Amino acid sequence: MRLKRLDGKSGCAVEVTLSVIGGVWKPVILFHLLPGKKRFMELTRLIPNATQRMLTLQLRELEADGVIARHVYPQVPPKVEYALTPLGESLAPVLISLREWGESYRTSEMSREPAEAPECARGEAMAT
Repeated sequence: MRLKRLDGKSGCAVEVTLSVIGGVWKPVILFHLLPGKKRFMELTRLIPNATQRMLTLQLRELEADGVIARHVYPQVPPKVEYALTPLGESLAPVLISLREWGESYRTSEMSREPAEAPECARGEAMAT
């Protein structure tokens, strides 16, 4: 699976990056792991809109790509923690830049007049 990610369609490094961290939940998961390790239920509370199944799938993919590490403690009940690997930690500037860009974009969009925004954008701005 990793080789397929590295090949890509365009040969562009941005495509490789997005194949590893792209999607709705992976960057959010990684951002929440920046301060340190988290247990699965901590992540589900931090990301309430992601189903447990989706969160599990995304965590498995990130682990398979070497971005996060999963540590299982041999105890009852089982305790599992997720943490960034050194490779995952190298994404910190990227994730922080994404957050800053998103905050800036949200602010600029919210300051626009509702009459100027397309129909779907107005609905989203009101819900935010």
